[in-house]
Amino acid sequence: MSTLVTPAFPRSRAVVDGSGGTFAAPERTGSTNADLLAVATDRPHGSVVATLDQTAGRGRLDRSWSAPAGQTLAASLLVRADLSDRDRGWLPLVAGAAMRTAVSAVLPGVDDAGRASRPTDPVPRSGAPTVAVKWPNDVLVDDRKVCGILCQVASDGSVVVGAGVNLTIPADAMPTPTATSLAVAGATAGAAALADAVLSVFHTTVLEAVAALAAGAADAQAVRCGVRAACGTIGRHVRLELPDGTVVEAEATGIDDDGRITIRDRDGRSRGVAVGDLTHLRYA
Repeated sequence: MSTLVTPAFPRSRAVVDGSGGTFAAPERTGSTNADLLAVATDRPHGSVVATLDQTAGRGRLDRSWSAPAGQTLAASLLVRADLSDRDRGWLPLVAGAAMRTAVSAVLPGVDDAGRASRPTDPVPRSGAPTVAVKWPNDVLVDDRKVCGILCQVASDGSVVVGAGVNLTIPADAMPTPTATSLAVAGATAGAAALADAVLSVFHTTVLEAVAALAAGAADAQAVRCGVRAACGTIGRHVRLELPDGTVVEAEATGIDDDGRITIRDRDGRSRGVAVGDLTHLRYA
């Protein structure tokens, strides 16, 4: 893994160094998650690998992640903390909520109140962009995906939290019709500046949340409440493809203390779902 630190991430490097972690920014790499997993046992908590040119990224369910060079951020963060098994299961959700905060910070007209509200309309008709988390950890702007999160466990039990963010991809070059980028959503800075700003906030916010989870009690509960507030899936009609091939359409009613999405199906039955491929539906 290259240890070249490029000028693209000056503020992020300072934030990471201040946390005691290491920072590596290869000009190009196959996968920042793979890079960090390979050296995780030798890196301290809070370490980061980040690039604007990732050639072999993967997402949840082993999907490919399209990342045009110079227009997307790929970043991986090492989390090593004394967490219970339940709280470790919250890391993907925590990462999604943290990225929502980071994305909101670089979009015009999205203030603290906007970041704290849950969208009531799938596609806002006017005003500032709506930024929300789709359970468990995709970040959406105006109901289109701008970021995906992938958490992987290293050989020593630490967790690598990977994020891919569409920075400046133009509207006519999106990898899928349901994707967007920060530039399309109104961000005006260049890719390097956006990457630096997003990564700095993401890094700080994730580590603060992890410390609160480790502290337990009211601190941990506040983190879980924050994740629920950031989740735009709650209150929506959804389609869930379950691991056994079953497809369920239901209303998402909440997130339980185990991090499962709770749903109420058309027969009025309620249950929690831990794993599934979820789609927001645009009809009731």
